[in-house]
Amino acid sequence: MQVSDQEQSSRELDLEEITRKISFLDKWREIFSYRGLGTDNATPQNHDGNHVSADETENATGIPQPRGQGHLPSSSLCSIPKPSIISSKSGGSPISLAMATKLRQSLFGNTIHVFSYDWKKAYFRFHDPFSDLAFTLEVGKGGARSIQMAVQGFIIKDLLFTRKGKDCNFHSLCAVSKQEQEQALAVALAGILWAAGAAEKATVCLVTEHTYVTSNPDYSGDDFTERLQLFELLEKEATEKFIYDHLQCFKEEGGHGVILFLYSLIFSRTFERLQKDLDASSTHLLQPHAGGFLCRQAVLNMILTGRASPNVFNGCQKGKSQEILHGVLTRSDVGYLWWGKDTSEDDRLSQVGSRLKTPKLPIWLCNINGNPSVLFSTNRQLLSDWKVERRFDLYFYGGQPPQKKPVQLTVDTHSHHWERNQPGDGHVPGRRFSPVEMLIRTKWREATINWNGTIPFF
Repeated sequence: MQVSDQEQSSRELDLEEITRKISFLDKWREIFSYRGLGTDNATPQNHDGNHVSADETENATGIPQPRGQGHLPSSSLCSIPKPSIISSKSGGSPISLAMATKLRQSLFGNTIHVFSYDWKKAYFRFHDPFSDLAFTLEVGKGGARSIQMAVQGFIIKDLLFTRKGKDCNFHSLCAVSKQEQEQALAVALAGILWAAGAAEKATVCLVTEHTYVTSNPDYSGDDFTERLQLFELLEKEATEKFIYDHLQCFKEEGGHGVILFLYSLIFSRTFERLQKDLDASSTHLLQPHAGGFLCRQAVLNMILTGRASPNVFNGCQKGKSQEILHGVLTRSDVGYLWWGKDTSEDDRLSQVGSRLKTPKLPIWLCNINGNPSVLFSTNRQLLSDWKVERRFDLYFYGGQPPQKKPVQLTVDTHSHHWERNQPGDGHVPGRRFSPVEMLIRTKWREATINWNGTIPFF
């Protein structure tokens, strides 16, 4: 039987099309053959534009799916550099499957979720030394920003109020060297972990080259958590030295420094203490949001106070169903202020209590409409001398790229009748004043704020 020229040509075209498709699939198979974050793996984007690991895609709930069950990856590829790892013979205790499972459940409430791309690439990196932002961290996007900003508050605490032989003024912050940056970061991280460990011990998590836990149907590995070793330190000074000696694991790109710190924070607190800290309103530490994860208040309170209290009010209160809700038990060195455009003064459970509003030092982690920032004063006496509190300067750092230096704000707490009940004000929060001013007024109710030539923002 003879085959016509037209049929022969059609078959050749079909073979060429099949060959082309096989070549296309081979290209993606080669890309996906690189497993884990320790290589320059290609990282696809999901439909929300958020990145997921090369081995997984995410469904609408943020739950990772095996290869081939989601959409084909985007042609826009991102790489995560090789992380800083240590030798498996460094003397730490390898993580076990039981520990990894408890860790995942404490964070996500299940063992299926894994950290999103913005978390995996987050680390602790300073701006250039000897600059207007020398004392500040570069802050990325996503849920890790809150942790970076909370740590920023403790960096300012060390540079302003605990360093010996240094003046407590704004100019000294801008004159910080690279070595001083690293020392301040080590002191800040160690101090937070030591407080979480009830001033008894701290646990530091580092990544090794060896894998101690394998994935199974009940636990989805991320090729990072499974390679942890845990190091217990029994003295605060020893914790500072250990972190300083391994600071590259927290401050280098690709090291997952923020996740490592969060892991260290949880293990320092211990799972037993963590469960006692939490309540019915928060049973785990992270919440899904827009394809990623945000920190619940318990994470921020654990950094600020050493306890993972889920609420910002003082002490304990009863919820709407008469359940006992856990708030803040003591004043901390760094405080917390919160303001949102939908804030209701009638919601007593959302109001920040005096223990967070009035910390031991004039430094506040701030939440303005969900955006983390830091507010601080260089005057240590601000919260202990009412004369100082009448008129004073505050510095605001929001971490956004357009901000080239902290904003100096002059706060006057005198009562000015012409600032109140103005026509058109309407008592609508945020309508007449910048959200930054509204935030400050949650602490100093009648204050007027001078931006000293800076255009109000946020």
